[in-house]
Amino acid sequence: MLIGERIHRRARPVAIIFVIIAVWLSGARPAFSSDAGKPLLNNGDFARGSGDSCDGWRTDGWIQSPGTTTYTWHPAELDKPAELEINTLHDNDARWVQTITLTEGWYYLSVEARTENVSKYFVGATISILEDGIMSADLKETHDWQRIGLYLHVGPKGGDVDVALRLGGYMNLTRGRALFREAGVTRVAGPPPGDAHVFDLAQIRMSEVAGPIGRTWSLVAVFLALIAGGAAGWWAFGTTFAPAVPVRSPRQSRRGGIDAA
Repeated sequence: MLIGERIHRRARPVAIIFVIIAVWLSGARPAFSSDAGKPLLNNGDFARGSGDSCDGWRTDGWIQSPGTTTYTWHPAELDKPAELEINTLHDNDARWVQTITLTEGWYYLSVEARTENVSKYFVGATISILEDGIMSADLKETHDWQRIGLYLHVGPKGGDVDVALRLGGYMNLTRGRALFREAGVTRVAGPPPGDAHVFDLAQIRMSEVAGPIGRTWSLVAVFLALIAGGAAGWWAFGTTFAPAVPVRSPRQSRRGGIDAA
């Protein structure tokens, strides 16, 4: 095999890796459409549903065993709006959940909730984001209708979040009955002074990342170093194991003999 052809073949993997890096960098920052003026929750008033299902919402729980928790959709009546119910008979972290996409800015997430016979020792009824303790104040024991909420800041890259109408919490399994109505996610200028339920989504997600966090240029530098190391190894491997080309001495005849002096 000619040397030029050998080098060309060795260079192909390196070129492919460069292409992969370029594609990765070009898609590193997802674009999010503006949510200004749009309803941020699908069916936030729970007006649409069928049977025990509510359009736009799904049920979830830490314990899925039959008989642990029931989830019920109550259609609107003449004198009251539609409601979602969680009735937990055995300790659980149960919720109605909807995933939404948020752009950069501040948001107020809230819902009206009431409770019946919820344990006072663990987390009660809340509106939550299913990440690292992002939740409103909670209602426990027996409590009449009250609006509860939290303020969430979303960074420049935006993000998808799971909004949960929840009874219980992480490592806070509880029991009792909770009802929810008129849920909403609203863009706001910022939280009021002194509110205790304020969260920064980007900061929380950054703290959850294991290992060192670097800038884009440092990631590129690491990739280039890996490519250089791989290319050197590829070259050394090819040079070491390339088949030797026999060299005929000028004194060696074509038949393998030695020319006379």
